[in-house]
Amino acid sequence: MLRKLVVGAYQTNCYILACKEAMDGVVIDPGDEVTRIVREISRNGIRVRSILITHGHIDHVGGAAELKRITKAPLLIHPHDAPALGVPPDGSLQEGTKIQVGTYSLSVVHTPGHSPGGVCFIAPGAVFTGDTLFAGSVGRTDFPGGSHESLLAGVREKIFTLDDDLRVYPGHGPSSTIGHERRTNPFFQSRGRAW
Repeated sequence: MLRKLVVGAYQTNCYILACKEAMDGVVIDPGDEVTRIVREISRNGIRVRSILITHGHIDHVGGAAELKRITKAPLLIHPHDAPALGVPPDGSLQEGTKIQVGTYSLSVVHTPGHSPGGVCFIAPGAVFTGDTLFAGSVGRTDFPGGSHESLLAGVREKIFTLDDDLRVYPGHGPSSTIGHERRTNPFFQSRGRAW
């Protein structure tokens, strides 16, 4: 089960992902409007097992501490972006970390570039890309610690190697698929060929 809530002034995509069998779930990037997020969790009877952060920018972490206080769920982020939380995280998201969601798991891939601690979450049939990859675009790299080269390399080596039909759920805007972005995303086109 997947729910997307668009929250806050920056229209950030907050995702609630749950296993229908166990009704265990995670919240990805609770950037704002925690009351709405909690209402959606309660309405669907979900037990939040983890709060997952793709990167440490305020529009993605703004509600994290409050949601942790309400749900008592552990708050996880890559160590490079942990200072942005304002509260100590309960664990770290590293390359290869597995997050259990009921009967299945998410895999963490470290994709720095938009921020030093940027990560994506690979789930069955989907990848949650935060501000690394958008439909038709990529994240800004002019923030402190940003690197355009690292971001593009991370997408090419760790995201575009996934199956074409995987849904891409970014931190802002509409969803897409791996295949569509590989073929058409202008940041990866060179002389008429996809990367």
